Amino acid sequence: MGLFDRGIGRAQSIDDLRAAARRRLPRLVFDFFDGGAESETTLSDNRQAFERVRLLPRALVDVSQVSTRCTVLGAPADYPLAIAPTGGVGYGRHGGDLAIARAAAKHGIPYTLSTSATASIEEVAREAPGRLWFQAYVLKNQDFFHALIERARAADYEALVITVDLPVGGKRERDVRNGFRTPFRLTYRSFGDVAAHPRWALALLRHGMPVNKNLIGLQRDVTSVAGLASAVGRNYDPSFDWDRLAQVRDRWPRKLIVKGVLRPDDADRLVRLGADAVVVSNHGGRQLDGACATLDALPGVVDAVAGRIPVWLDGGVRRGVDILKARALGAEGVLVGRATLYGAVAGGEPGAHRALQILTEELVRAMKLCGAPGIEDIDETLLARPPRRATHEGRTCAG
Repeated sequence: MGLFDRGIGRAQSIDDLRAAARRRLPRLVFDFFDGGAESETTLSDNRQAFERVRLLPRALVDVSQVSTRCTVLGAPADYPLAIAPTGGVGYGRHGGDLAIARAAAKHGIPYTLSTSATASIEEVAREAPGRLWFQAYVLKNQDFFHALIERARAADYEALVITVDLPVGGKRERDVRNGFRTPFRLTYRSFGDVAAHPRWALALLRHGMPVNKNLIGLQRDVTSVAGLASAVGRNYDPSFDWDRLAQVRDRWPRKLIVKGVLRPDDADRLVRLGADAVVVSNHGGRQLDGACATLDALPGVVDAVAGRIPVWLDGGVRRGVDILKARALGAEGVLVGRATLYGAVAGGEPGAHRALQILTEELVRAMKLCGAPGIEDIDETLLARPPRRATHEGRTCAG
């Protein structure tokens, strides 16, 4: 382990890992990972929603022994935590997808592979065995879409995650201003930025341009990496609806998770359709700017689901105490995406491991300080002012 990687062990927060990733990457690549849509209001609010929640810790509770063991999607897990799907990790560091997947397995939590990952379904199953979920973007090419799902089944992924909040890509203005395109191409405009980050540039030269391996063959007339990347954006299917989702439910024999839900009425309908879990998510603030913060939307979705299936939360998780807050508001657990992405980009597998170590150690500390010796002891009585809950006919955001 080099001096740079040894420095990862000194990171005390996810913000420290974010800063390390920022130092390593050219600005246009860092902003691709870090940025959100338009004015980034929702990106910011996802984080601020956690800051608005205050806790009322219990005193005089024996917390000499704390257990984070819990149930995640019907099976035992070490923490109420899973890795969110993050695309294009290889643009930040070669092998980044596998680094995160291996760190997740070591921490006893599920890893979700993105459709647009730079590692294939089969590669991750072979080289990073653990609890694996596959996230599928809905593509216009239905034969290809269903083939992806069949590949995940054949590779023994335990759950399929269908993302339903991306009928069209958001307007990410940082990328536009930086001239960022996928895949990255060196231009006169970006030359100085890249030259200032030789560690990243040399790795790219050594390993070559990353490829979205799961999408090879999406269009037979596409022969270049650049063509493949642009084809992906053109092939999201805005016509995907409830009937098509029901068809996916019928074809997939294992756990089905639906990600991208903010409305209680949608969550209620998903329960009746046969989903096994829903994820309250606004795509990390990367699509619709002005969408409700996920923590604010969570209580309404929890009320609508009424314990029939687990509810998960995605977006804005940067501290272990955030996991506790989400659990107190009714989530079974949280998905983390950027947190482990920053770690992997900054330091490979040790960096991804450090990100999870920071979050889980902070969770244990927060449980002790709140008088909650077990995950089952985290409930809404720990909240100083629980956000007003909304019925599934009403608003989903706290007012």
